[in-house]
Amino acid sequence: MTEHEISFSQLRCFIAVVDAGSLAKAGRQLGMSTPSVSKAIARLEQTSGIKLLHRSTHAISLTQDGERLVESAREVVRAAGVFSRSARAQTQTDSSGWVRLTAPVALTRDVLTPLLPRFNHDNPSIRLDIRSTNQLLDLAREGVDVAIRSGSLARVPGHVQTTWFKAPWVVCASPAYLEGRQQPRQPNDLTGHQLIGFRNQRTGQVRPWSFRQAGKRGSVIQSAPDPMTIYDDGGSAWNAALHGGGIVSAPLWLAAADLRTGRAVELLRDWRDVDVTMYFLRRDRRLTPQRVNRVIAYLRRHAPALADLI
Repeated sequence: MTEHEISFSQLRCFIAVVDAGSLAKAGRQLGMSTPSVSKAIARLEQTSGIKLLHRSTHAISLTQDGERLVESAREVVRAAGVFSRSARAQTQTDSSGWVRLTAPVALTRDVLTPLLPRFNHDNPSIRLDIRSTNQLLDLAREGVDVAIRSGSLARVPGHVQTTWFKAPWVVCASPAYLEGRQQPRQPNDLTGHQLIGFRNQRTGQVRPWSFRQAGKRGSVIQSAPDPMTIYDDGGSAWNAALHGGGIVSAPLWLAAADLRTGRAVELLRDWRDVDVTMYFLRRDRRLTPQRVNRVIAYLRRHAPALADLI
């Protein structure tokens, strides 16, 4: 607010003085000192350019202009009261309603889908709208409350990101593909194998494969795969590997179930990639509805315990 704008506080003081008949009584009702009330009235008159009150040692009365404007002031104060009450009511009820989430297709299918039925059961007043896409949506334009994404989000300004969980990418293949082939023991052994690549839809780049030898502090080895096939959906790339299409690098949360059952075999276990973080991404807003916070808190409590999966 600039110094030339009329404030709600000034109008509220004006109405209180008119109703109380004195600055002192108005101040007691508003919890303000008499000088503060007097100063607010003076600023209101200066800003509006209109003398609103006649003041004397013993009495205060409306001027003709004040009489014409007092009802308009009352309407503004009443409207502000209605807004305030509505806002408080909304705050009390913001634990119900829709929460809109967006996440990659594979993560929605393999991580969110098993987790959310329990949330629905425990929170019947909250409804979930899940947008499965490998593209990062414009949260404001699409009306999305939370996006779940991995890796660097430095190119998404004006948002708040918080960690959900961390997991490495692992190199895997199906038993059918490995039958009759020599398993790679180190990254260089991948040469000559059929590799399955993954293209990041957001960047348009084929994801490089990174390796760091277990137990050593050496730098990360990064290599560009020479893929036989490239997919832009992690779930499709993983499914291709399960059907014998070759060797794939995939996030552990996607691979864990099939590694447990033996449908897939992890290769280069001693050269696992560094952990990649999954984030909650929200618009930069200080006041987040309680229903959104409850969804995020639930997912945090049930973050995939990947260390225990295989």
